[in-house]
Amino acid sequence: MTLQALVLVGGKGTRLQPLTSEIPKPILTLVDRPFMRYMIEWLGSHGVDEVVLACGFLPDQLQGVLGDGGEDGPRLRYLVEPEPLGTAGAIKFAAPYLADRFFALNGDVLTDLDLTALWEFHEERQARVSLGLYPVDDPSNFGLVDLNQDGSVRDFHEKPDPGHVGSGLVSAGAYVIDREALDLVPEDRKVSIEHEVFPLLVGDGLYGLRLDGYWKDIGTPERYLEATWDIIENRVETAADVDGRGVYVSPEAQVSSRATIGPRTVIADGCKVGDGARISDSVLLEGCRVGEDAVITDSILAPGVSVASGVAVGELVIGKNGHVDA
Repeated sequence: MTLQALVLVGGKGTRLQPLTSEIPKPILTLVDRPFMRYMIEWLGSHGVDEVVLACGFLPDQLQGVLGDGGEDGPRLRYLVEPEPLGTAGAIKFAAPYLADRFFALNGDVLTDLDLTALWEFHEERQARVSLGLYPVDDPSNFGLVDLNQDGSVRDFHEKPDPGHVGSGLVSAGAYVIDREALDLVPEDRKVSIEHEVFPLLVGDGLYGLRLDGYWKDIGTPERYLEATWDIIENRVETAADVDGRGVYVSPEAQVSSRATIGPRTVIADGCKVGDGARISDSVLLEGCRVGEDAVITDSILAPGVSVASGVAVGELVIGKNGHVDA
């Protein structure tokens, strides 16, 4: 049996702009590889044979970078939505290419949660849909999921009050879905699976399982940086080539021995950093140029950004090929 995962990557990544103005979020570099590679590697570690990417924004770029997979990892298939269809609409659109049971995942999460446990739980409960759930300390910015003792979903609470008494569990954006449950999704319009479909399944085959581990939505610059530090400081299990000391400098970068790098710094392929430059708590993506004695702190530089000599950059997110002059 082929084990499939559908990953929803159709959005424009507006919360991460200007980093994603010209680059699809799934192929934005995170430390040493396109972000989607982390998801593909994670899925492969749980036995997924084929990853179906439901695309929308700049799909040719996506396929050009990620290729067709195979060999040591899952095969990749690309489906392009004719228009934005929402989470449920995108899954319904992909249904003809999916098995009777499959994983469905939001495409903007860095995680090492146990998908195998979720699949086994789904089969044991003979569920129609099973939600991977994650515990949070402050649920006020999330939709909470309350469970019965057997793991069936009892109720949803969208952005509850701080005093709400319940599980403290939120959707991790990872689901196991039996394809017949998609009969509940209306045709040919934008549909949210979280708000329009899951509530219809309460009491009718909808279950949830708490999954422990690491989980972070990387959809904003702040969270992108947090995920970066978690990778280079080994707080999440990934295949990234890091040593846990909090600095990653690509072997393909040229960094002056008289530059000061770190703490918490990533310098990607093709970057050049001049004498006396100081870079900390920042990410420099591919091909950035930093002049002599420039200072960069708490910032993200998209590919091709240049910073002139002696310039100070602090708490900025600079888009592709931007220039910062004195």
